[in-house]
Amino acid sequence: MTPEDERFLRRAIELAANARAAGQAPFGSLLVGADGQILAEAHNTVLADRDISAHPELKMARWAARELDAQAAADTTMYTSCQPCGMCAGAIERSGLGRVVFALSSDQFATLNPHFGWPSVRYEGPALFDEARIPIDGYYQ
Repeated sequence: MTPEDERFLRRAIELAANARAAGQAPFGSLLVGADGQILAEAHNTVLADRDISAHPELKMARWAARELDAQAAADTTMYTSCQPCGMCAGAIERSGLGRVVFALSSDQFATLNPHFGWPSVRYEGPALFDEARIPIDGYYQ
């Protein structure tokens, strides 16, 4: 952890505090380029947007996928106030970001939120392989 990492993490925490002050869930993130410049910032807007996916980490990953080429994305660092959830982690990986630095871990967050956790969903499958493969077969060649 460098002094620059700490400076950017403090900015993510400031964004989280601003979100809370605005009546939103207290999470904030920013994306920093290889040159140390802030490329984009966001805070959680799940409540205002009535959108369960309006996490700042997901917003940063989507922004990077839209606005940056693969090399520029790989050279970025995301700083975020909390460890990304599974939804956001998947988007971060698919967007090609190079590094994520977070302040609170999921375990630390869970100690601050007595209602932490999600309901269990039952998944069933795989099924109908021969039919399901038809639209996909050959697409990735």
